Amino acid sequence: MTFKNRFSRSVATALLAVCFAVPTYAQVAETSSVPAVTVSKVQKREIKAVVPVSGTVRPYNEVEVNPQLNGVQVQEVDVESGDWVNVGDVLVRLRRDLYEAHLLQAKAEVLRAESLVRQSESQISSADAARSEAEAELERSQRLFDNGSISQAALDQVTTRTESARASAASARDGLAIAEAARAQANSQLEIAALNLRWTDITSPVTGRVGTRNVNVGSLTSAGAPPLLTVYEGGTLELSAEVIETAIGDISPGDGGEILVSGVGTLIGSVRFISATVDEVTRLGEVRIGLQHSEKLRAGLFGRGEIETERRTALTVPITAVLSDEDGTYVQVIDNARVSRREVVPGLIWQGWREIVRGLDEGETVIARAGAFFRDGDAVRAVEPTGAGQ
Repeated sequence: MTFKNRFSRSVATALLAVCFAVPTYAQVAETSSVPAVTVSKVQKREIKAVVPVSGTVRPYNEVEVNPQLNGVQVQEVDVESGDWVNVGDVLVRLRRDLYEAHLLQAKAEVLRAESLVRQSESQISSADAARSEAEAELERSQRLFDNGSISQAALDQVTTRTESARASAASARDGLAIAEAARAQANSQLEIAALNLRWTDITSPVTGRVGTRNVNVGSLTSAGAPPLLTVYEGGTLELSAEVIETAIGDISPGDGGEILVSGVGTLIGSVRFISATVDEVTRLGEVRIGLQHSEKLRAGLFGRGEIETERRTALTVPITAVLSDEDGTYVQVIDNARVSRREVVPGLIWQGWREIVRGLDEGETVIARAGAFFRDGDAVRAVEPTGAGQ
């Protein structure tokens, strides 16, 4: 082969290689017409369910302190709202001079009644002695009458005296019973007087923190007035929150969460109580949430937060990847650059992610957004997301 022929063949081979290496205009047009889609990998994440709550901070158990005596002047108030008190501590002192006088009078009545009892007992002894003497005389007179030594009239006189002595002894015993009853009544009045005197010192029924104070020195006690004081038993405060009826069934005692209380900050809370009823007008139910201790916490503050009802690790996709139509719930899976519809069973939603209970495997690729615009078999170009957290 001549040099000219060899050169021509080499040039042809090179040109052929160039033609196959560079895409044709039709190939470029076809590639540029394939739409690009943002995709996401199916992966496991920690996901949880929460129920929003809001309400007012209230005491766990608010105990009212009321007076036992009416119409008595307040002499001292020894506590202020916010003070810590122990059970039995004196909170309010009432004027007591009248009740001290009643106590002295009751003690005097007891002494008088006991004196009457002793007097009655002495009368019984005397009457019993007289009765015994009369009965002995009657026995002697009966023997003498039987022997004919005395007349019937004499026997009748002795019999009458004996019956009179017996009646006097019975009357003395009745007098003792009356005296003993009077003594019991006097002792009862003494107990009442002592109790009334003790009631002039109004004490705390529980240990806790003083809440409201509605009493001042010089005011008069009244049964119809508000309580003098309230005490928050144990000083414990909690959030009385309202929850919508569709969510209250998801909450269980012991569920926890974070509660943001105005002026205090975020506190850890735990559900203590769930109302058995829902308000027919507002469609809200009450949930009581115990709060961690804070010196800044006060009854009446507003609080809001979330109660965590579930937490687990599950397969997730972006919320926007899950679509629904009349045929059900689905996602668009990318396989070999082609779209494929996949029916799924969704679960919890958390921070932009949706749990997939059934229908996908870990590592599969789904269209993260705009999946509704594609149909099975459509060709697409997958674009990995660049945002954080994807």
